[in-house]
Amino acid sequence: MMKHLQKLTAPLILKCGYVFNNSKPFFGSFQKVRFYATAKKPKLKQEEDECHIPRAVKKEAQAALLDYLHSTRSLQFMDAEHMSKNSPFFLSNLLQRIDNENDIRRSLTRFLRYHPINEFEPFFESIGLKPCQYLPFLPRDLMFLNDDHRLLDNYHILCNYGISRNKIGRIFAEAPEVFRYDPGVLDLKLASFHGVGIDQSTVVKLVSASPNLLIGNVHKEFFQVVEELKKTGVEYSWIEEQLNGNSIDWSHLFELICFLNGLGLTDQQLGKLICQVPGLLFDCSGGTTFSLIGFWLKFGIQKPELLDVFLHLPQIPITTFVFNMRQCYQFLIEIEMPVLEIGNIIHSYPTLLGSCVLKKAASLLTTLNTGKKRLCSVIKEDPEFLRNLVRGAKVERLPIAEEELRSKMMKTKFLLDLGFSENSSEMEKALKLFRGKGVELQERFDCLVNAGLDRKHVASVLKIYPQILNQRKEVLEAKIDFLLNTLGLPLSTLVSFPSYLNYTIPRTTLRLSMYNWLKDQGKVDPTLSLSTIIASSEKLFMKTYVNPHPKGLEVWKDLKRELYPD
Repeated sequence: MMKHLQKLTAPLILKCGYVFNNSKPFFGSFQKVRFYATAKKPKLKQEEDECHIPRAVKKEAQAALLDYLHSTRSLQFMDAEHMSKNSPFFLSNLLQRIDNENDIRRSLTRFLRYHPINEFEPFFESIGLKPCQYLPFLPRDLMFLNDDHRLLDNYHILCNYGISRNKIGRIFAEAPEVFRYDPGVLDLKLASFHGVGIDQSTVVKLVSASPNLLIGNVHKEFFQVVEELKKTGVEYSWIEEQLNGNSIDWSHLFELICFLNGLGLTDQQLGKLICQVPGLLFDCSGGTTFSLIGFWLKFGIQKPELLDVFLHLPQIPITTFVFNMRQCYQFLIEIEMPVLEIGNIIHSYPTLLGSCVLKKAASLLTTLNTGKKRLCSVIKEDPEFLRNLVRGAKVERLPIAEEELRSKMMKTKFLLDLGFSENSSEMEKALKLFRGKGVELQERFDCLVNAGLDRKHVASVLKIYPQILNQRKEVLEAKIDFLLNTLGLPLSTLVSFPSYLNYTIPRTTLRLSMYNWLKDQGKVDPTLSLSTIIASSEKLFMKTYVNPHPKGLEVWKDLKRELYPD
């Protein structure tokens, strides 16, 4: 066992991405068929949709095809009968080639007498393959089944063993080399299953669900898996239930069992774990579990710690666990939690994250009435809080933090000083409109008063234009300095036009530069107020002042490039 564990390298664990797809296409590229074929590639979908044949016509056509295959082509009666009754697409296309609809059987018999068919088409269709699936397998140099002895011999071995003919198509699609085996090889492979105590009916189910068991030494890899599972108390019947028609990579499965054993799990613990966590072994041939292990290792969970993690896995499908883990990880990314903190939570609470089906981050932030920073802090202090955020749970607002409560009290005091009534609707509206801490709002207010404006006047203005105080103190000082020292306007301008403070300095500069140029050209009223120049929308300003002058647009663009080089 340890020898196999040593072979399991990190790349093997990590090569299965966190989200992956282990499926493989059944078929390769199409080949060009040289012999006469009734199935025409460009019309496959149309033919498959239109193969509805009236019952009486179908019965006559099947009889004619049976007679041709058995009596004329000397195929075994059971083979010929199965082909004639289980190839509707082929039969539908064949019927389109005869004209006499009054005597279907006679017309079809005459047609087949002079137009030999490619017998591989109805054969492949009768074993469960559709035209779009079997075209790549049509031989280039054969058209009669009896010319391919190995194909028929191995086909008969599978039929006689008890495998349903219509399921043999999957074996051909996934393991075509089985039908190229020399005489006796397939018999020996099937018999080898009995050597380890598996009865024939179980072998039929196993081979039908996992055809690759008949290829090379895959059956030996399967025996290794079975032997290891027997030690844990897992029976064949349970293995059968897990297959679900999926093709299994038994070597990967064996390596996963070896890895889990290497963590220190006893046979009893491993058997219980395998049965309690659906898909732990068989989902993508263990690929889902390997990807999960790689994810954990990436975030610092060491191999010794993995033992405890696996012993406490919740009894849910491994795919659900991985999905939940990924969603929680994405949730922590969306609330902008630092990567190191995310790693700490994943390292310390892996089973918690795999058990929680969280609501959307945006929805939770709204319901909790909090910001990302506060939520990160709460989860960091108590990761178990995530259980309160799962779908179906009633999420309540977070209690106001001490710092937030202090800030709100200071903001309320500031608004009361401005003249708002306590507990009024205007006060509630103002609390939302004024952004920033109470101390910051007071500093900004004092900035305007210290510039020389009357305190009462500033208070009345802020009731109308609260967004003025949503700017940093340094920004307000820069705008007032620009007004007084660059534009040369008096402070009283802010009394008549307080919303000047809402506009950026580049916007004011651009508008006034354009206005001064037009004034020098004698194209505008030289007595326009500052509010008229900068408060109108750009569209209206362009229409009223810039566009009427022949060079107005050119000058406007030049001025704009100087102010906004990018």
